[in-house]
Amino acid sequence: MKLMQLVSLAAVMSLSLGVNAESVPEDKISTLRQAPLNVESTPPRMQKVMNTDVKQTRNYPMQPPVIPHKIDGYQIDTKVNKCMSCHARNRTKESQAPMVSVTHYMDRQNNFLANLSPRRYFCTQCHVSQLDAKPQVENEFVDIDQLINSEAKH
Repeated sequence: MKLMQLVSLAAVMSLSLGVNAESVPEDKISTLRQAPLNVESTPPRMQKVMNTDVKQTRNYPMQPPVIPHKIDGYQIDTKVNKCMSCHARNRTKESQAPMVSVTHYMDRQNNFLANLSPRRYFCTQCHVSQLDAKPQVENEFVDIDQLINSEAKH
């Protein structure tokens, strides 16, 4: 019985693998690439990092704040976290940087810790610097407040 199941599974897989990408016309493939895969194109210039130190509005609830300054050369590894030299709760008075959220000092059971939680230690997992770059895809995002206001008008 199991042998028949394996044989039928193998037959289905071979049929599904028989359809390859070459059967799809090139004009039907959606891609952001500017050149075919077999051509080595010149990469675009790196965009400048916005370095304004101005706090930016979040686009949606619970969005991690973006980093409003350059972080080139910041060491963030298991031994050192350069971000915490300004954003730790005991350093914000002299740095005038916002303190990291209290959630960064909580473990998985919501117990408060004396130090930064290991699961929140690597800042760039969630927080990113912003580039002064033209978006590759138009943003059609509509904030919930705009949706509520438009519904109220109608």
